[in-house]
Amino acid sequence: MSAWDAHIILDVEADGPCPGLFNMISFGLVSLANPERAFLGEVAPVLDHPGIEAGREVSGISFATQKTYRPPALVMTEAHAWVREIAGAKRPVFWSDNPAFDWQFWNWYSQKFVGANPGGHSARRIGDLDAGRRGEPLNASAWKKRRVTTHTHNPVDDARGNAEALRWILTEMGERFA
Repeated sequence: MSAWDAHIILDVEADGPCPGLFNMISFGLVSLANPERAFLGEVAPVLDHPGIEAGREVSGISFATQKTYRPPALVMTEAHAWVREIAGAKRPVFWSDNPAFDWQFWNWYSQKFVGANPGGHSARRIGDLDAGRRGEPLNASAWKKRRVTTHTHNPVDDARGNAEALRWILTEMGERFA
């Protein structure tokens, strides 16, 4: 077992800036210990409006297409089971490019549809770790050039690229993943 087994990268696509007022469209979860292990969650809308057009343009998913996705309760239950499988008995630790966005959707949907969030009440931001590591607190985007997987706005691709970059950062800090 690795110290990093319970660490999960999260990416969310949504049709607006916050849950409850807008729909999460999809999310990706990727194991930091093994970035090939991933979960794609595509959820039917909870609100009967398409949100902000620009949000839909980013993901490329129309409201009509999203209506064909599975119910959020089912998808979130499956996602929580995947998280438990990845983390085992450890408490999962979630990382994101932007937890102020990604985490709020994950947390809201977890609470609403499963009744709890397996990660508790906090998430970690990749850019802040790297900025602190480099001693450049105002440059929290330099790490993104370390992604191998192209950032496509498919949430699994994006989470996998973020996992690759975070693994590089942690390796630079002396951590090992073997």
